Amino acid sequence: MNLKTAALLLGVTAMTSGVALAQEDDHRSIPHLDHVYVIMMENHHISQILGNPNAPFITSYTSTANLANNYFAVGHPSLTNYLETIGGSNFGIVNDNSPAWHDSGSNCINSLATFVDETAKLNACPISGSGIDAATPAVDTTNEGTPTEPVYNAPFAPAPTVGITIADQLVEKGLTWKAYEENLPPYGADQVNNSDGLISDNGVTQKEPFLPKLYAVKHNPFVYFASVEEGTTPGLSMKQITDFGSLYADLASGHSPNFSYIVPNQCHDQHARGTSEVGTGCSDEQSDIAQGDAAVATLITSIKGSKAWKQGKNAIVLVWDENDYSSLPNQVIATVDTNYSKGGKVSNKSYNHFSLLKSIEAGFGLKPINHAADKNVKAMSDLFGGN
Repeated sequence: MNLKTAALLLGVTAMTSGVALAQEDDHRSIPHLDHVYVIMMENHHISQILGNPNAPFITSYTSTANLANNYFAVGHPSLTNYLETIGGSNFGIVNDNSPAWHDSGSNCINSLATFVDETAKLNACPISGSGIDAATPAVDTTNEGTPTEPVYNAPFAPAPTVGITIADQLVEKGLTWKAYEENLPPYGADQVNNSDGLISDNGVTQKEPFLPKLYAVKHNPFVYFASVEEGTTPGLSMKQITDFGSLYADLASGHSPNFSYIVPNQCHDQHARGTSEVGTGCSDEQSDIAQGDAAVATLITSIKGSKAWKQGKNAIVLVWDENDYSSLPNQVIATVDTNYSKGGKVSNKSYNHFSLLKSIEAGFGLKPINHAADKNVKAMSDLFGGN
């Protein structure tokens, strides 16, 4: 481990040392977990999927898995929610821009010192160190775009932030992780912004103006962090970010990492919002819902058929990043499916992406970081618990 990462983790320990006293039984009642599989879906309010005839598997699955029936994304756009699921913060980034790959700071913005929003002319530098995150509305019911007068409240206001993710925590504890990104090209994630699985549009291979953007870096939050970009710590590098071929090979071999972050491509994650979603190669919303339903069925069936699923205590989390920017509340589907307790539970407790991170950290015996450590963020013990 390099000195920078060690210093950051010591900072997290200091920042959270008093948090343990504030933890309630909801945090401690989550059992030790051996494997967690998080499947990230896209851009739909809960009512647009459940009961939809084009989503029969997901609708049925939510009745057998445990359903968080009052679960909210934190804000918009996509990238901020992805960052929040793995690090408990938007880290000062409130746009969907690609990372400033391997930039020393001359042509990028330190997002923890100066917020990076839609007006920023430069991309965010690789995230590291500590600073302040950007405030987001607690419950976003706005249309696409920045609200004229956003309303902030204490848990979501700018707060001290440490620029690490659950990946740093897992590696520090000797545990393993991978991010599986569908249609990531075979030469890996480094400097790839968009790809159809072979050709990318960022100069690594020839540029293609009509490239179907199936893989999008905004759905791969780990690459925005210096610790992953630098790769100087064993087990914490771009090597842990791979494609779905590796996912299915790992499942078949029974060698799943402790934490799997699974992101279907922009057709299979139900991302498209009608014909406005240019460049994905898929633009019909109901067709994308059907494709996503089939993709989820394949993923969950494969996980449950793996050797790793049958060993120890394991959980599958199926969650959507945000709604579709409509006037509906930013309420999304989140389910927890375990191999150690009976499913079919429905929770009406108020949860969000910070609650999810806190719950997974609890299962791995990790202290919550950033907003996951907020006192009023509750772990999802009724859904992850063993009763």
